[in-house]
Amino acid sequence: MSTTRTDSGITATGLRKAYGDKVVLDGIDLDVPAGTIFGLLGPNGAGKTTIVRILSTLIKPDGGAASVAGHDVMSDADSVRRQIGVTGQFSAIDNLLTGQENLLLMADLNHLPKDIGRRRVDDLLEQFDLVEAAGKTPPTYSGGMKRRLDLAMTLVGDPRIIFLDEPTTGLDPRSRHTMWQIIRELVAGGVTIFLTTQYLDEADELADRIAVLDRGAIVAEGTPAELKRRIPGGHILLKFADASSLDAAARHLPEATRDDEALTLQVPSDGGIGSLRTLLAGLDEAIDVDDLSIHTPDLDDVFFALTDRHDAQKAS
Repeated sequence: MSTTRTDSGITATGLRKAYGDKVVLDGIDLDVPAGTIFGLLGPNGAGKTTIVRILSTLIKPDGGAASVAGHDVMSDADSVRRQIGVTGQFSAIDNLLTGQENLLLMADLNHLPKDIGRRRVDDLLEQFDLVEAAGKTPPTYSGGMKRRLDLAMTLVGDPRIIFLDEPTTGLDPRSRHTMWQIIRELVAGGVTIFLTTQYLDEADELADRIAVLDRGAIVAEGTPAELKRRIPGGHILLKFADASSLDAAARHLPEATRDDEALTLQVPSDGGIGSLRTLLAGLDEAIDVDDLSIHTPDLDDVFFALTDRHDAQKAS
């Protein structure tokens, strides 16, 4: 994950959006520090793309306020557009142009002088390992190469804030990891990333903070570790060499679930360092623990628990 900065790259207060009677966003508050990766998770139809479209000035909210790179998205939209890049889940690549020509077109659209634009394109081809493919058209590219070209096109204008909407959809594991490394390098250079993804492990791997969006409302926000600790089911598993050690430990830990065949005790825990220290301090020094492992809920558990809970609340 990236190094946290204190200044805000993106802020939103009370964002609302509706289409007729359908409320898509119902009072969204966001604060994304500059130079970090912010992950937005939610089921299909939760409103993720609508938030991205508002923050990138493609549509206007019905209520609330938002600023990107210090510029108001409604009153100063042109300044916002000069600071951002947007890579959607559907590629913006022109398949009739070569990779290099696609990048040069973006340089022209960003009004870069010819010599500066060409140097920028050459640098991006090198950075994204596309030099050998520069003279070929995208239909000859692999899926990973197309996504790298798409992101490179976003970077031609040197944006300080990038909206990545499902950036690795359809990629194989190796290509996904390549994209992850590129994203980390961008943030290390000071870029702010606003990431929406359907892959929960991707958000866990990359994001400094995550918000879970459901039915147009943010139902939880925090670091990946903070969100996992909110969900029950975490535990510490203690394994013992013999039955006598298991018996002795079980007397000290009456809340634990024991497995006599496996010689283990499962102790409820949030997985934090504090609870681990408390557990170990409560055991007699004479009790020999053969092995210890910490098990915490993953983001899949968080996602389903929070969205299911919100659905239940809506239905009640």
